[in-house]
Amino acid sequence: MTDIDHQQDVKDAARAAVKSGTDVHQQIKDITLKALTKRQLDLEHIKSVTEAVGKGINEGMATQGEHAKEVFTQAATALDDALAIAAEASKLAIEEAASRVSDYSEHGLNDAIKDLQDREGVFLDTLGKIAKSSNQVIAGIVSDFIDHTGQSGTAVGKKTLTALEALKDLPQISKEIIVSSTVATASTLAQIGSGILLGIAESLQSSHSKK
Repeated sequence: MTDIDHQQDVKDAARAAVKSGTDVHQQIKDITLKALTKRQLDLEHIKSVTEAVGKGINEGMATQGEHAKEVFTQAATALDDALAIAAEASKLAIEEAASRVSDYSEHGLNDAIKDLQDREGVFLDTLGKIAKSSNQVIAGIVSDFIDHTGQSGTAVGKKTLTALEALKDLPQISKEIIVSSTVATASTLAQIGSGILLGIAESLQSSHSKK
């Protein structure tokens, strides 16, 4: 499946979830996590999935009427929660890499940490795009949500801050490490993160199914 096809499928699933108006939070969270595990967990893929989910949410909102605010809040919060879980997976991947410090380049770890720092911005940028492309009513709902998160903070932002606080004490990597084809890069760390996220997502899905 091409990236374009994947984005289209994610957008369609998100739109259908929002249009259904039923268990929207769980549906959007599951859709986002499933989509994130399809590729390595790097910033480009996270942006692609977040934007696709955002477009789906936007398109699904057209039929919500008086329930629009409640449905959007459920959908946006679910996307935020899924991105926070992905941030945790990336943190665990970086910690795993740092524990095997001789196999990893300082540059690769620094790139992965910078990638983690940008997660909240991806979420807020996506919300901003929804507001700009929506009708006046939906745009107002989205803007109110953005204002609220500006005061209370986003789940992904809070998780990122916690992760960065934990990562600041990582063992320093020797400047003399020779980066070769055998030394892991941010791309390899993103692959590790994807595997960790898959495990978390499957665990959450199993837990939800038992309820």
